[in-house]
Amino acid sequence: MIRTAIVGTGGIAGICHAPALRAQAHRAVIVAAVDVDAARAEAFAAEHGVPAVYTDLHTMIREQRPDLVHLCTPPYLHADQAVACLEAGAWVWCEKPVALSLAELDRIHAAEGPALAGAVFQHRYGSGVRHLRDRIAAGTLGRPLVAQCVTAWYRDDAYYDVPWRGTWRSEGGGPTLGHGIHQMDLMLDVLGEWAEVRAMAGRLERDVQTEDVSAALVRFENGAIATVVNSVLSPREESYLRFDLADATVELRHLYGYSNADWTLTARTPRATWEPPDDLPSSHTAQLADFLDGYEAGIRPDLGRPTMELVTALYKAAITGLPVRRGEIDAADPFYGSLNGGRPEVFR
Repeated sequence: MIRTAIVGTGGIAGICHAPALRAQAHRAVIVAAVDVDAARAEAFAAEHGVPAVYTDLHTMIREQRPDLVHLCTPPYLHADQAVACLEAGAWVWCEKPVALSLAELDRIHAAEGPALAGAVFQHRYGSGVRHLRDRIAAGTLGRPLVAQCVTAWYRDDAYYDVPWRGTWRSEGGGPTLGHGIHQMDLMLDVLGEWAEVRAMAGRLERDVQTEDVSAALVRFENGAIATVVNSVLSPREESYLRFDLADATVELRHLYGYSNADWTLTARTPRATWEPPDDLPSSHTAQLADFLDGYEAGIRPDLGRPTMELVTALYKAAITGLPVRRGEIDAADPFYGSLNGGRPEVFR
């Protein structure tokens, strides 16, 4: 059995991670829960049948020696916690954003050895996107030409009452990093490597340091051009992806997860068909199954660096007003170490 620990027992742990682990009960067991709030950890353990509770990650690692740790903590804790787990020999499956910067992400990667780390990007694992990738690879939809990637969500002022939200230091960024990253990751999963980004961002409504809306234009290596919108100011919430290919338009409309019913295809030619062989919703449950397969086979999971590089480039382009090309943000670039480029006030 794969001995698993959950660190951070807030909403995402109970709603997504615990059910995903229950679905893998034939090969994984939760041996410990960790939270700085002892009462919350105790309540989580009682609800999910977890035998050991801790308020300190290092103590848990030393006493329980887990094989795998699920990190469900606030973003500013991820890098230190991931490195601690990896150095102790535990694999890591980390909630988004895995890190607050490319520097932190590369620090996690550098700590890998026998133990490896992966990012939670569950939308890659639904049958809809798998079918779309297969159809594009088979050539039945034609080549990708145009895309739209929209994360139009709503977060009110009370949402930002949580102390770590809305700041560069502890949340790392606004909806571009913390919300839209899932849709952008899915877009990259379909379209491949990006080449150039131009962007704008602003703080229009919320009393935060970071942006509350951003918009970008992305050119891909294959020539496709995409528009990207990330917002926490949208009363009618929707996650929307549209791919216009030479022979069809494929659209996905959902909010926090999709099934086959959320996909539509508009065909230009008879060969452009849409018949997924199964209906697997996007979910932590779907991704964890794949992650544990990789764990058992010793296959390196994906930390999502191309997605984080796109997010970083979007911030740099928006803040500097200049286009950013893939690969230009290296260790000497101020945006490598923080998404605001070290500038305390960028959105006024």
